[in-house]
Amino acid sequence: MSAVIRALSVAEGIVAICPFPGADGAFDADMAHIRDWKPALVISLTPEAEMVALGRGDLGAKFVEQGARWLHFPIADYGVPDAPATESWRGIERAALAALRGGGRVLIHCRAGQGRSGMIALRLMIAGGERPVAALARLRQVQPEAVETPGQMNWATSKPG
Repeated sequence: MSAVIRALSVAEGIVAICPFPGADGAFDADMAHIRDWKPALVISLTPEAEMVALGRGDLGAKFVEQGARWLHFPIADYGVPDAPATESWRGIERAALAALRGGGRVLIHCRAGQGRSGMIALRLMIAGGERPVAALARLRQVQPEAVETPGQMNWATSKPG
């Protein structure tokens, strides 16, 4: 199983990051593990082409079949959202914060569950009221490779426009 779920409390809920389900070939086991974790919301950061290359263009539908709300926020590997994507992020952030404040679980994944996933988790932690430096330290306690580039750090810690 490759989908190790790295979780921490945020607001009244739990944010977690993990690698792409089935990246090591154990898709069914990974999806069962995620289903048993019971996320209220799953945010996929892998672009569609990356999902297809990993053999899972249907990943969003699989999450929905398991009872999770699924939102797609594609970001290129090692990348950050551009201005239009950042604008669309606001709605995703509102949904994630609502789930967290209601005691729900939000699962974020990219390919490896590190840079992109860490960037989004950090952004949610800050939006949930944490100070950036403390939030990053706490996040890196569960995933040392979270937030891989200076650009990802800048985007995660920037004030909403």
